Amino acid sequence: MRALLVEDDANIAQFVMRGLREAGFAVDHAADGEEGLEAARTQPYDVAIVDLMLPKRDGLSVIEEMRRAGISTPVLILSARRSVDDRVRGLQTGGDDYLTKPFAFAELLARVQSLVRRSSRTPEPTTLTFADLTLDLLSRRVSRGATPIDLRPREFVLLEYLMRNAGKVISKTMILSHVWEYNFDPQTNIVDVLVSRLREKIDRPFQKKLLHTVRGVGYVMR
Repeated sequence: MRALLVEDDANIAQFVMRGLREAGFAVDHAADGEEGLEAARTQPYDVAIVDLMLPKRDGLSVIEEMRRAGISTPVLILSARRSVDDRVRGLQTGGDDYLTKPFAFAELLARVQSLVRRSSRTPEPTTLTFADLTLDLLSRRVSRGATPIDLRPREFVLLEYLMRNAGKVISKTMILSHVWEYNFDPQTNIVDVLVSRLREKIDRPFQKKLLHTVRGVGYVMR
């Protein structure tokens, strides 16, 4: 998946690019509206993330020109403007979703993934399956083979995240952002403790192990 990020704040841009790349996206960054519009015109993207307050050309103008040129790339608007009128205007201009600053990266990623799914008309699954492990998103039941597994809420969220990204190494930073909505490392072992609890339930009683540690990097379902 290719994403275009149009954001002039260097700290926010680095934070978002790092998270998206860890989630498997190829990301191009534009630091002003003119550069962002040129990128959107010349390269195909699965999603664009556009700040509103940009140098050279504001975000609404970028989106208007994209739509005028027939570019249908889904657009997530980022803005510090929180009023209902600002949100309505952004959506009426051609934005597909609107996220206010400050934000948790987990929410941004969920919204980006939702826009990509809607654009590709991919239905949202209600059940996730990996090997003999099954997670039902509606009933919130988990089982391995015929054995039911009782998970706490955060254990369920972590397992869902890992199963949606099966085969990919998920870093501790990504888990902190997704499960706790921390945008920083609180210097604790909470991720290790949660992973250990989850492993005790989904792996320890069974011969085949599914949740693996990649030392110095993170965790992976394989």
